Amino acid sequence: MLNYSVYQHDTSSEWVTFVHGAGGSSSIWFKQVREFRKHFNILLLDLRGHGNSKPALKDAFDSKYTFDSITEDIVEVIDKENIATSHFVGISLGTILIRNLAEKYPDRVKSMIMGGAIMKLNLRSQVLMRLGIVFKSVIPYMLLYKFFAFIIMPKKNHKQSRILFANEAKKLYQKEFVRWFRLTSEINPLLRFFRAKDIRIPTLYVMGEEDYLFLPSVEKVVAAHHLSQLFVVKNSGHVVNVEQPEVFNKTSISFISNS
Repeated sequence: MLNYSVYQHDTSSEWVTFVHGAGGSSSIWFKQVREFRKHFNILLLDLRGHGNSKPALKDAFDSKYTFDSITEDIVEVIDKENIATSHFVGISLGTILIRNLAEKYPDRVKSMIMGGAIMKLNLRSQVLMRLGIVFKSVIPYMLLYKFFAFIIMPKKNHKQSRILFANEAKKLYQKEFVRWFRLTSEINPLLRFFRAKDIRIPTLYVMGEEDYLFLPSVEKVVAAHHLSQLFVVKNSGHVVNVEQPEVFNKTSISFISNS
């Protein structure tokens, strides 16, 4: 089972579950926990192979992860804690897992906060991913990770996010990193399926105005789905919860409180 932490609220019955992205861990939410705890019960988890979640024994004989299997890891935790429904907050690849969970178990998801959401890989992103797949066996994985982090978060004010994710990624074994990297082959087919369906769950996309790779596709998605909203954060790149935590927290808590 995944490693996780629970913070109980004295009076609220509302739950908020935080899902980090690839190469991160639950520690990337350190600027959210204090504020969210004032209003809700909190569930923080480390995805498979990240943070303090060690790969399951069965994964030693299975080199391929799937979004479905990782989604089931999350469901296992909320089941263990008897959380019938939860609001979900995700960042980057974590938003794909939340959306996948909402497709499979819509009655478990009260609302979705999608930070730095990935809704489409453009041609540039696809080329970079394919190059990474080709060279993943010959280039040290941390060099590859730092390269992609720089492509996604290139500006000076994104440096804190790059460093944070690089430090977390160092805790991954190379074999674990490769397993997660292979998930990229599943992303576009899954995202095409998501974009084709109008899921009836209140959704807030919180995107940095400098998130050049992913903001344009999110703008199109929001324009086509009436239960979705978009909040664009000034002077922020991909990892909005780290770069502009006060804005992220205030906007997200307000949305959840009114959902």
